[in-house]
Amino acid sequence: MYRESIKVLDCTIRDGGLVNKHQFTHEFVKRSYEGVSKAGVDYFEIGYINSPNLFSTSEYGPWKFCAQADIRKVTDGVENGAKISVMADVGRVEMDALLPADQSAYHMVRVASYIKGVDKAIALANRFHDLGYETCINLMALSRDQGSEMDEAFAQVEKESHAKAIYLVDSFGSMYQEDIEKLVARARQYIKTKELGFHGHNNQQLAFSNTIESIIHGVNYLDATIYGMGRAAGNCTLELLLGFLKNPKFDIRPVLDLIATDYLDLRKTMEWGYIIPHMIAGQLNQHPQDALDVRKTDDRDAYRRFYERMVSSGMD
Repeated sequence: MYRESIKVLDCTIRDGGLVNKHQFTHEFVKRSYEGVSKAGVDYFEIGYINSPNLFSTSEYGPWKFCAQADIRKVTDGVENGAKISVMADVGRVEMDALLPADQSAYHMVRVASYIKGVDKAIALANRFHDLGYETCINLMALSRDQGSEMDEAFAQVEKESHAKAIYLVDSFGSMYQEDIEKLVARARQYIKTKELGFHGHNNQQLAFSNTIESIIHGVNYLDATIYGMGRAAGNCTLELLLGFLKNPKFDIRPVLDLIATDYLDLRKTMEWGYIIPHMIAGQLNQHPQDALDVRKTDDRDAYRRFYERMVSSGMD
């Protein structure tokens, strides 16, 4: 059985861009977009729409900025292409330079925010809504913000935002299935008129199972990435998710082709996925940066030493 209301968003290029500073070639992104579209995926999140005045265009690739011309270069001519999504960060978008949705190469904007910044996220998402875009709000690090502020944020996005979906994000890959069940139930106490989405990280190899758990409890917007590519431990793998969903519109074969032709070689030169330091960070509900940093040192495989340091820092 399947739910027709389920939407799958592939965020490989956006989240995977955090691995290589968004330096994917246009040809690579076009092949990924074509394959994902053939697989029946609903949305393809191609990157961020940051202002090029805030970041070095020589250090970061085009998908850090997602100029209209770059998006059209990889999407034009693709039949039955997935809708294009981009991510916006508060304070990093040149709003005066934006086109209305009917003139734009992208269709949806997702605004990412921690609980403490939800008011600014709502304001930004609503501005995109007024320009005609589909909008979502991604509430990050919900394994850490468990106090009354979470309930207030849920109530606020329900009352004040025009977002079509509110994403619950396990940023540190620290949640278990029972946490997902409780989190969805808690969100639904306040969010009555919008869809819920889930974005999981794979620190403890639970991104896929936690995504399934969210589906069981009525979440319809689901994030995944090709071969699990994403920052640090990566994300729910698209090929696993499509294999689980029984909707005949999804076809896993184009994704398998992409892995074989493009992502296996990429994995030889870039690191993501289940790796012990990322597992430790997830178990301890910590930001992945320390794990990312240690993997660049001679102590990259000194797992016990890293564990002891993380435990000690967590007790400070």
